Amino acid sequence: MRVLLTGGSGFIGRNILAGLQARGIDVITLGRTPASGDADHIHFDLLTDDGLAPILREVQASHLIHLAWETAPDEYWTSSSNIRWTEASMRLVEAFCTSGGEHVIFAGTCAEYDWDYGYCREDYTPLAPRKLYGASKVATRQVAMAICEQFGVLFSCGRIFFPFGRGESSTRLIPSLVDALSGRRALFAVQANAYRDFMHVYDVAEGFIQLLRSGVGGTYNICSGEPTKLSDLVVRVAELLHVDPAPILNKSPDTQSNPVIVVGDNRKLRSIGWHPSLDASQGLRKALAEMTGNSDKQMS
Repeated sequence: MRVLLTGGSGFIGRNILAGLQARGIDVITLGRTPASGDADHIHFDLLTDDGLAPILREVQASHLIHLAWETAPDEYWTSSSNIRWTEASMRLVEAFCTSGGEHVIFAGTCAEYDWDYGYCREDYTPLAPRKLYGASKVATRQVAMAICEQFGVLFSCGRIFFPFGRGESSTRLIPSLVDALSGRRALFAVQANAYRDFMHVYDVAEGFIQLLRSGVGGTYNICSGEPTKLSDLVVRVAELLHVDPAPILNKSPDTQSNPVIVVGDNRKLRSIGWHPSLDASQGLRKALAEMTGNSDKQMS
């Protein structure tokens, strides 16, 4: 097995890379930014560079894990670069298939689902993305799956929900809560009564690695399957930091019309041998220890 990994320098990608290397799996990263560690890297801009097909023929990777996408905080939901990433991803998948690839694993998102349903199950919940990001992911998955079918290549998709942990953007919810409760940024309101499906990035990465190793096709939610109430999250973060959660909880309610519940069903992923190693409390304690430089014991 030889794996070609895009987005290997990103939040989730670096964890997948570490997991692959720990298992002794031959992996090559491809993209604009080399991944950390000693992985072989091909410098290539998927959005602008030409000549991908001959590179892939030379690399002779058997498996592709495609994570690279627009991730700029507060921009990726509506950025026009989502369209460019759709086009680039189709070119990548086609080049991989024509170079003799065997299995494509694509990073999807829970934003593909109709969030009005609240509980998201792969083969039952309708797809109705609210933003360009989710719509682009739907379109890319559908076309990539068709390309793979045409070439007889296995296709899998992992739909990511709400990952957290070391390396995530400081503007995401949990790092923002840490900074606000620690006095390093302005206080902000949360939709306290809302529930979301959070999972530590280590277990997210392990979900993709299980898709790689299992040899199965189809779409799989990569999620905890457990709803976490945002008010409870605020309280738990404050407890771990040994501060008062009231400054956040007493802010005016978030007036944005976000759905109350977004949680995934992970039974399909579990059925192929994946199991999370961290529960919600363990994952949060680990993440805060990583963010603050303290030990897990200090975060207890």
